[in-house]
Amino acid sequence: MKKVIISVTNDLTTDQRVNKVATSLLNAGFSVILLGAVSKNHTVLNNRKYTLYRFTMLFKKGFFFYLEFNVRLFFFLMRHRGDIFLSNDLDTLCANFLASKLKNVKLVYDSHELFPEVPELLNRPVVKFIWLSIESMLLKRVRYMYTVSESIANYYNGKYGVDMSVVSNFPRQKKSTYKMKNKNKILIYQGAVNKDRGIELMIQSMKYIDAKLYIVGGGDILEDMITYANELNLMSKIVFFGRVSFDALFDITKKADLGLSFESDTCLAYRYSLPNKIFDYINAEIPILVSDLPEFKKIIDSYPIGELLEARNAKVVSNQINKLLAIPRSNWLEHLLRAKQEYCWEEEEKKLLPFFN
Repeated sequence: MKKVIISVTNDLTTDQRVNKVATSLLNAGFSVILLGAVSKNHTVLNNRKYTLYRFTMLFKKGFFFYLEFNVRLFFFLMRHRGDIFLSNDLDTLCANFLASKLKNVKLVYDSHELFPEVPELLNRPVVKFIWLSIESMLLKRVRYMYTVSESIANYYNGKYGVDMSVVSNFPRQKKSTYKMKNKNKILIYQGAVNKDRGIELMIQSMKYIDAKLYIVGGGDILEDMITYANELNLMSKIVFFGRVSFDALFDITKKADLGLSFESDTCLAYRYSLPNKIFDYINAEIPILVSDLPEFKKIIDSYPIGELLEARNAKVVSNQINKLLAIPRSNWLEHLLRAKQEYCWEEEEKKLLPFFN
């Protein structure tokens, strides 16, 4: 039985993509080890069928975290037998690349985003230069690679002359959950509570909306957003769930009436992003209101399952949300069900497995 060792720098609790990939490989007959890092608020993961291992890190963030993780990862890969190494994102690629060359093991690379172009690096030119240097040095030497969207694949193929494919981050289909909603309307944002994700705009808009807003996720600015909601006296309208395991996430999402994704066009990573939250909303059969970005626009153009933001202004956004909430959910259902059939992991899995077979 061939063994795949998968590595990612998060704590594995909320990463749906690596879980789906690991489960698909396991079901295809591979032995799977998934490596991550212990976070400050990590949870015990007992319900995974593959083998898990999380490094207990001395450093929790920044340069020394990534350095320590890659050193630990390199020695783990060198000590353990593996037929294929799967590197998730640029922050695991150094160790995987070096170990794969020394051990003559096949390397597959999964790029979840344009890593050097994330907003956290916009005002950190030295750090950005280091990541770009690593990317330009290694990416052209990796043979097997895929990413989450056509825009990111086209960017890398054009920049480095590589052959990067697309395996989108769609969810496994859940059984239809449609039923008439309660009178009280619910909006939902799920995902990282980080810079330029539009969380502040969502909170501002709640001043003019008679509904609840669920914010499901953790991140760098979570505490700031809780403080901001308090300052605007909106805590009665907003529920901050914090980080939730992806096993429990669907049960929260399906209660909502409208899914939100307000990423700003402040960097290439967001401009070309295709976050899995969009497809989680579709899978839960709720319409969406999303930023006017290329990959989002493709979805709205393909299926009338929501709208693009008309402006990044709280009054305009609230008017748009109120209008969408007034439309009976049954009006969206036929289109959501068709989109749900296309945007599912069962289809993407067919593109994934050839990389390992």
